[in-house]
This record gives sequence, structure tokens and C-alpha cells, in this order.
Amino acid sequence: MATALSTTTLLSWRRNPQHKYIQPSSIKNKISRTVPASVSKDSFSINEESDQCTASLLVNRRTVLGSGISLLGFPGVSLAVVKQGLLAGRIPGLSEPDKQGWRTYRRPDEKSGGHGVGWSPIIPYTFSVPQEWEEVPVSIADLGGTEIDLRFVSPKEGRLFVIVAPVLRFSDDLGDNATIEKIGPPDKVINAFGPEMIGENVEGKVLSSSVAEHEGRTYYQFELEPPHIFITATAAGNRLYLFGVTGNGLQWKRHYNDLKKISESFRVV
Repeated sequence: MATALSTTTLLSWRRNPQHKYIQPSSIKNKISRTVPASVSKDSFSINEESDQCTASLLVNRRTVLGSGISLLGFPGVSLAVVKQGLLAGRIPGLSEPDKQGWRTYRRPDEKSGGHGVGWSPIIPYTFSVPQEWEEVPVSIADLGGTEIDLRFVSPKEGRLFVIVAPVLRFSDDLGDNATIEKIGPPDKVINAFGPEMIGENVEGKVLSSSVAEHEGRTYYQFELEPPHIFITATAAGNRLYLFGVTGNGLQWKRHYNDLKKISESFRVV
């Protein structure tokens, strides 16, 4: 309470430097003169519009960790979907829906992110999702930390995420033009990086694996169970790209074809 009172006094002094310092003990008697009309005398609550802005600034690491995060690193269902372009620093990347109602996401060139001084900009990637899928915030408190570059959610169909990791984490001789083949064959890649995607060992969980090539770049594709997840892996520049598409049991059963189509649409351009 003392902190709140002192803060109120300081704000009042800044608005009018001629105000004298008011001792906390006397604030009760002078509150009507020193606190703006929009502030409640009892609770110091601000108007509704300002309160929403203040609340967003007060969300901290403890709040995020307490919101419920699964092994796959996704926030609980209570997390609000972030509408494109409304969150500060977020750049919209989704196209308009095509005739089938699908939209293509392309990582914006202007989007922030990277792994510190000396690293080249992240090479953009693309994928397609049904119209109701939306981007959700990424937090440094998430599993995967700063290497998780993007998350999308559909309450009806499932979730997806993109991990962009420096190849130097895995080998110091891959250079600045890494390929997934240089990192290793499919079984080596899924055994090494699968646990990073699902939070546990992948032994006995890989249902299928395949290799695809698009415009000269090789992609490893995997299906795991449990948990239900498609994983696509490739490399470009000096980074490894991991694309995960997942859902709960009911979502997997009802929307398996769409989830697989999303996974297979991933490209690094």
C-alpha cells in the first residue's frame, strides 16, 4: 500500500512540480486533491481502458509459468489468440484465404528474432493453414525458449510451432550453408531433435518417416504417437528448422488429413 501511495504522490508531483512533497500519513486527507478523477480513492483503480494496458504490462514470467504449459510447450486453453497485427512488435504474415479457405503464412522479412551478434537474418519459411488458425504469442518462458520462433493455434483442429536453432548447437563444421543431409540421416535427426519437440524420448514412438525434396531442398517428415504429432525438419543457412503440428486425440481423429497437409506444406524459401 505504501508503494502505491508513494507512486501516486510522485505522479502528482511530476504533473505539477510546484506541489510540495506530501507525507504518506497525510495523503488520506489530501487524496481528493492529488489523485486524478479517474482514480478510485479506495483502490487506486484506473479507468477500464488504461487498466487493460497496465494489466498487460504486469504479466511476468511467474504468471506465464502458472498458466499451464504442456510438454509440447503450448499455453493452456485460456490463452487468448492474438489477432494479426494487434500485438506490439508482431508483423502480420498471413495471406487472404484461397478458394478452399486456406491461408499461407510467410515469415515477414521485418520480423525480429535471431540468435545474437554474428548471426545472419533468419531465412523466411512458409506454410498453409485453414482460415480459423491464428498466431499466438511466444514467450521466453516457453519450453524451447528463444529458439521457438512462432506458434499458431486452432481451438478446433490443433496447434503448430516452429523452432529455428543454430546449427552450431549440433556441429561446428557445417558452415553457413547447412543442409539436413549434412546434419544426418532421418533416424539420427529424429532421435536427436525429437525429444526437443515432444519433451521426451522418441524411442518406439516413430510411426513413419519419409524424405521429400522441394526446389532443391530436402525435408525429413515424421509421424509420432504418442503424442500425436507431425514433424518436418530441414536446414538452411546456418540454422536447423523444425516444424511441429499436433493435436489431442479427438482433434487428431477428426482433422488428421488437414494436420498432415499443414505439416507437408512447410517450406524454407
